Amino acid sequence: MAWTLVVPLKPLAAAKSRLAGGAAQLPRPALALAFALDTVGAALACPCVRDVVVVTDDRPAGTHLAALGARVLAEPPGRGGLNAALAHGAQSIRGQWPNSAVATLNADLPALRPAELGRVLDSAGEFPRAFLPDAAGIGTTLLAAAPGMELAPAFEGRSRARHLASGAREIVLAGVDSVRRDVDTEEDLRAALALGVGPRTAAALGGPRTVGAGGVAAD
Repeated sequence: MAWTLVVPLKPLAAAKSRLAGGAAQLPRPALALAFALDTVGAALACPCVRDVVVVTDDRPAGTHLAALGARVLAEPPGRGGLNAALAHGAQSIRGQWPNSAVATLNADLPALRPAELGRVLDSAGEFPRAFLPDAAGIGTTLLAAAPGMELAPAFEGRSRARHLASGAREIVLAGVDSVRRDVDTEEDLRAALALGVGPRTAAALGGPRTVGAGGVAAD
């Protein structure tokens, strides 16, 4: 099954406010952009991903992401928050491809591996709606809807419980840590580095670092 992904990205100036400690010594907007570039780059390298739509009003970020091959869509008028942006992206996709399988993907997965994303999407394709919880088991990093199914995103906060309550099936797979490891805090960033981050995140952190998909191993 071919998938189109919706990736939301808030304005970089407001992104990653919870990062503290060592990471706070670097410009958080630069880290947020690096996370998004590595996430989208890895997603586009996944064979079952046909297209990536980034929903953002940050024009400089949109320019960088479009250069990777993503399509950039402005947020809906009046904003409305993360879930409104995701629904807007899904509606745009279904307007072009009515029978498309659609999934959301967080923009802060700097260790994302294309092969692991492919395994998650293959599993999601077995259900009308499915989701992958984050590494903490509280939030969600991916929500998928099969052709003809409404996405119905319920992100922010304890979204795992809300997606379960909505009838979405929880994806339970071993060996897909890179798809679950979003980065909001310094602890999250250390865990992503242990998995191996992508080249743009490594560069933003002043590399060399351990580099994941699309990069080379470094110390």
